[in-house]
Parts: sequence; C-alpha cells; structure tokens
Amino acid sequence: MENGEITVRVRFFAAPREALGTGEIEMEIPAGTTVGELMGLLMERYPALRPYTRFISVAVNRAYVGMQTELRDGDEVACLPPVGGG
Repeated sequence: MENGEITVRVRFFAAPREALGTGEIEMEIPAGTTVGELMGLLMERYPALRPYTRFISVAVNRAYVGMQTELRDGDEVACLPPVGGG
C-alpha cells in the first residue's frame, strides 16, 4: 500500500449540491482510502450531506462502483442522486 496523500475531486448533484452550496470539492485523503471511507469523511466534514447518504450512488471516473473500491490520485468521484423511475 502506498503512503501519503492523494487528491480526489468530488462532485455533487441535485439536493446534495444545494445542501452544500457547491457542486465540486477537492479533498486530500490518505492513499488506499475506499469509496465507503471517503463517504464517511464527507459526512464528518459536511454534516449537511448526512440525510442524503443512504440514497446516493457513487461513480468513479464515470463508472458506477461499490463502496470497497480503492480510490487513486486524481480520481473524479460523482455522488449521484437516485434515479427516479416510472
């Protein structure tokens, strides 16, 4: 496992974007951090996101991923709202 920090860009859409007041943030996180761990860090840093986390889907570099996916330096993480059906 690598040591040090990596930088990821996190993008938000719809209600989470409105709750945060921004559509994009950059975060420095420890190398080896998973998507699930990143979500935990986001909840700590941005409590306004907590109501949405159960419903958010996550894509890394435009591909849907699971919470165990390890992030790499420069990844773009998109927190996507649920898709309505009907």
